[in-house]
Amino acid sequence: MQSDTDPIVRLNPGLDPRTIAAVFARHGRAHIPGIFPVDVAERIHRALVEETPWSRVVSGTSRHYDFGPGGWEAIPADKRREIEQAVLAMGRTGFAYFYENFPVADLHAAGRNLESYLMRVYEFLNSAEFLAFARIVVGAPQIALADSQATCYRPGDFLTQHDDLVVEKKRRAAYVFNFTRPWHADWGGQLQFLDADGHLAEGYTPAFNALNLLRVPQPHSVSYVTPLASGARYSITGWLRER
Repeated sequence: MQSDTDPIVRLNPGLDPRTIAAVFARHGRAHIPGIFPVDVAERIHRALVEETPWSRVVSGTSRHYDFGPGGWEAIPADKRREIEQAVLAMGRTGFAYFYENFPVADLHAAGRNLESYLMRVYEFLNSAEFLAFARIVVGAPQIALADSQATCYRPGDFLTQHDDLVVEKKRRAAYVFNFTRPWHADWGGQLQFLDADGHLAEGYTPAFNALNLLRVPQPHSVSYVTPLASGARYSITGWLRER
């Protein structure tokens, strides 16, 4: 929870948005290490690992199911296995997901969990400072707001291929702030980018204090987190949008 000694959320002053913009313009995506000063990154990491009441979110047949904090664990084990198998079956041929989240923007709008340090992060993402940075990097002066959720991927979690295009939401770019450590590539959980032939064009392994940006629309996924993983993949993610 937030305290008077918590660091003010701010970008690393050493970042050069125009250099990053050149990479983003060329490739439609960018990996930006050291996005926050160390004290801010450490505080966000602690909020994600120790202070966040996670919900389990699951895709169904064209539907989204949200099992609130403790809700997934309250379901009998045989029923959980049944749901997991149904989601896996759907993911073999279509869009599906299975992970934990904390809906930062929705809770902020409802006036709930406002003591969370993650709310300070969300407020910063909608500040003049960050939106100016985002407009330069993405090359989109129309960007006016950021929505946000925190996510936690544990062994067995995944997000299959999609491109984030929802016309009425006016998404210009997707973002993923990473706060995972340590992590090995063979544990899964990579942010993967696919080419026109369905081949893996590039992948970003979960990292600590790094921002991944990608232009919308663009095919991508979060690969299955394998049983090898000794921890969880933590991030704050969402979209940079026109109003």
